[in-house]
Amino acid sequence: METEQNSYNLLNSIAYPEDLRKLKVEQLPEVCRELRRDIIDEVSRNPGHFAASLGTVELTVALHYIYNTPYDRIVWDVGHQAYGHKILTGRRDAFSTNRRFGGIRPFPSPQESEYDTFACGHASNSISAALGMAVAAARKGETDRHVVAVIGDGSMSGGLAFEGLNNASSTPNNLLIILNDNDMSIDRSVGGMKQYLFNLTTSNRYNQLRFKVSQVLFKMGILNEERRKALIRLGNSLKSIAAQQQNIFEGMNIRYFGPIDGHDVKNLTRVLHDIKDLKGPKILHLHTVKGKGFEPAEKDPGVWHAPGKFNPDTGERILADTSHLPPLYQDVFGETLVELAKANPRIVGVTPAMPTGCSMNKLMEAMPDRAFDVGIAEGHAATFSGGMAKEGLQPFCNIYSSFMQRAYDNVIHDIALLRLPVVLCLDRAGLVGEDGPTHHGVFDLAYFRPIPNLTIASPMNEHELRRLMYTAQLPDKGPFVIRYPRGRGVLLDWRCPLEEVPVGKGRKLKDGTDVAVLTLGPIGNVAARAIERAGKDARLSVAHYDLRFLKPLDEELLHEVGRNFRRIVTVEDGVIQGGMGSAVLEFMSDHGYKPDVRRIGVPDRFVEHGTVAELYRLCEMDEDSIYKQLIAQ
Repeated sequence: METEQNSYNLLNSIAYPEDLRKLKVEQLPEVCRELRRDIIDEVSRNPGHFAASLGTVELTVALHYIYNTPYDRIVWDVGHQAYGHKILTGRRDAFSTNRRFGGIRPFPSPQESEYDTFACGHASNSISAALGMAVAAARKGETDRHVVAVIGDGSMSGGLAFEGLNNASSTPNNLLIILNDNDMSIDRSVGGMKQYLFNLTTSNRYNQLRFKVSQVLFKMGILNEERRKALIRLGNSLKSIAAQQQNIFEGMNIRYFGPIDGHDVKNLTRVLHDIKDLKGPKILHLHTVKGKGFEPAEKDPGVWHAPGKFNPDTGERILADTSHLPPLYQDVFGETLVELAKANPRIVGVTPAMPTGCSMNKLMEAMPDRAFDVGIAEGHAATFSGGMAKEGLQPFCNIYSSFMQRAYDNVIHDIALLRLPVVLCLDRAGLVGEDGPTHHGVFDLAYFRPIPNLTIASPMNEHELRRLMYTAQLPDKGPFVIRYPRGRGVLLDWRCPLEEVPVGKGRKLKDGTDVAVLTLGPIGNVAARAIERAGKDARLSVAHYDLRFLKPLDEELLHEVGRNFRRIVTVEDGVIQGGMGSAVLEFMSDHGYKPDVRRIGVPDRFVEHGTVAELYRLCEMDEDSIYKQLIAQ
């Protein structure tokens, strides 16, 4: 691999964008080639997001070449397209630590680098954030500061992106929005007029002349702000006719340029240079190929979104033999949903752009007319599910726990208020590992617990997940939340009969007299190992209760615990502020019990990235930490 590193003649000379800007434009295609190869080599050894960053190599190089970063602001939308950006902004030597515990962060963050202008772990926020920066720059008199938002077409389906566009169209600003459209092949220009008009409208001479003419017309009183906006709309419409392609921006007073080939770095730098100093909001539409430059990723960008380790020369993925391991929770969900849907014709599935990640693709393949991918639009997914439930269907709406945060009001107003029978399946609940603080699903127990009409449950294993899913779709259960983690379960023989679980009833898993341990969800398996050790090593008699439900609580079980134990330890894979441990404390206080309650869970801080095992140790939620709490006097 040293030979490959030494072959990076230009990339080896670039530590920061200021080094890149010393090169000639003719050298940029070679920089892109080397940068793309560097990403391929690094991610093949240290897995992460892959195809998206390959598709933005030329854009990344062009942006840092034309703009004076970090003074000029580049706001990325969805950070998995920004690996090239990290490498070019002082982190090439550290990139081998990407996503590793103590290493560089999985997504751009201002806490890591001044070149990372905003948090971008979730989608659709770039336009709003960039508009705020542009307005702030204007307010501070920083007339030479440019702000660019880079948003992918997937992120454009998020409602916040449209809210940002709407505000950008009516607020004075000079924002540039780059639409990185990788959902279709790059169209070749058809006809000389189309190319002529594009070259004309993006040339610096044309726009300088256009600006001077508009100033004269303003002074003469012929042109005012409303007429200027009307002319922009007319110009956009004429360009759409010539290009034989409509765009949604033409009626929003936002100048539209494109679409152009996002992989022609020399032309891209020319266009960015020519439109850089134009006044008013602008859209530059690029066509790119996700996985560009690596044939397997180009052919199957979904699989190569985050492929794990692979051979960078052959494209062969290095897959471990998992046949002897328990299944992924998401696969148990997907298989069980198909099983339930076959028996219940009212069942439909909904996911916001995560069909493979949450295994909703299994229902899509088996019953394509009963599964809906609504795009990156979690709020819509919740309300859409509520609408179907109102008219008699039984939606299973699967949303990653951290992304459910964006649908909070929709759940309250459009599901819980009317007590609609929507099953909200929260995948990736708890600490998720290498994707870090933007993706940890640790808040759902605390933020859903106060909402009336919700049932909130978490299965300890795969059998419990199947039974809770079966229970949730039975009549009169109302809105039902089931949360489960990323990763594998604990049972090889995971199929079991589908039986109803009494809502609000927990389980006593082990008798004891000294300490009562109350757990919720799969972390109960970690606690069970600590309990076994405490019994053997410390001769401690520990009772273990699996609550199953956070809401409604099993009050009979909690009364038993309150009457019989002076020491209680609660364990949950979620924040301890307001979560299951808080609920137990409230119950004990409300009913006059005064035990010593120790809560184990995610502390009151944002937890960094690393493996789940490393983060459990960091948060003192691992087997050793639970054991120490049990034997502490």
